[in-house]
Amino acid sequence: MNKLFYHPIKHEMEVFKHAYKNKLPLMLKGPTGCGKSRYVEVMAQELGRPLVTVSCHDDTSATDLLGRYLIKGGDTVWEDGPLTRAVRSGAILYLDEIAEAREDVVVVLHPLTDHRRQVFIDRRNESIAAPPEFMLVISFNPGYQRGLKQLKPSTRQRFVGLSFAYPAEAVETKIVQTETGLDAGIARKLVIFANKVRGLHELGLAESVSTRLLVDAGKLIAGGLDTRIAAEVAIVEPLSDDLTITKSLTDLSSLLL
Repeated sequence: MNKLFYHPIKHEMEVFKHAYKNKLPLMLKGPTGCGKSRYVEVMAQELGRPLVTVSCHDDTSATDLLGRYLIKGGDTVWEDGPLTRAVRSGAILYLDEIAEAREDVVVVLHPLTDHRRQVFIDRRNESIAAPPEFMLVISFNPGYQRGLKQLKPSTRQRFVGLSFAYPAEAVETKIVQTETGLDAGIARKLVIFANKVRGLHELGLAESVSTRLLVDAGKLIAGGLDTRIAAEVAIVEPLSDDLTITKSLTDLSSLLL
């Protein structure tokens, strides 16, 4: 497997290793596309552990994570879900956007986040103790969830927490350049455009320009697509369906790029 690129912002790599060593679950907070998932992937590589990732959504239930009985060839057989597989194998389990999942998911996680470090499968009346190598990592976007679903304080306090934000201009430029092979000057212009949009709070965007979108645009540009067209299709259009907003953002990109 190729070594993934990740540019440390603060002390997050050290924190992850210490949380892993001390068998503590980790909570990542930050906007969409700022590098949380890449960070977890890189740390799994660093520690030499398999990674099981679940992208949570409104319909993600405890059953989805634990497992269920299935009919195969006329027999009823149990099939482990991703959480159960991760615990049995001592993997790192990453639940992305955990606040999106149903409430019963959080209930299932509680015994894994305290001294018990175990999961209980009620349908099989089975308790599985997590081996020392197992680690639980969750993430969510506090800004997006404000006023919608929230993690309860009693749940949050079961985790070590790290806050993520979009990188400083020089760092984000290096990330875009490294991920895409783009010229440093063009990469910097993309980042400047992103920071301008991030400051336009009056637009009321549900999400602002993520580093992920900049990398997507950079790949298109590096592949030969016109810079302004790449910015429009990879950055502007994913942000909004409002014609007035997309027109304003397209005009801004034309001015800066």
